[in-house]
Amino acid sequence: MKNYSFSELMRSAGDVLDEAMKGPISLTKRGKEKLVILPADLYRRLAGHPPPQSYSVDDMPADIARELAAGLEAVAKGKKTTT
Repeated sequence: MKNYSFSELMRSAGDVLDEAMKGPISLTKRGKEKLVILPADLYRRLAGHPPPQSYSVDDMPADIARELAAGLEAVAKGKKTTT
């Protein structure tokens, strides 16, 4: 894992963040590791979160289709919906 100081981040944010898109990097302050930045997909895998899903109208699962239909109906009737 590559290490960068906060000062390096401030001077070269684009380069540091480009490196973080490739894999985890460490940010240090006064020589001590303070933060780790990692790509979102790696975070999701480590945290046990599934990747976001998207569907077309033709291939969405039935439960998603019912939820979408109910939400659209509520909006059409002027009701507030919650997520």
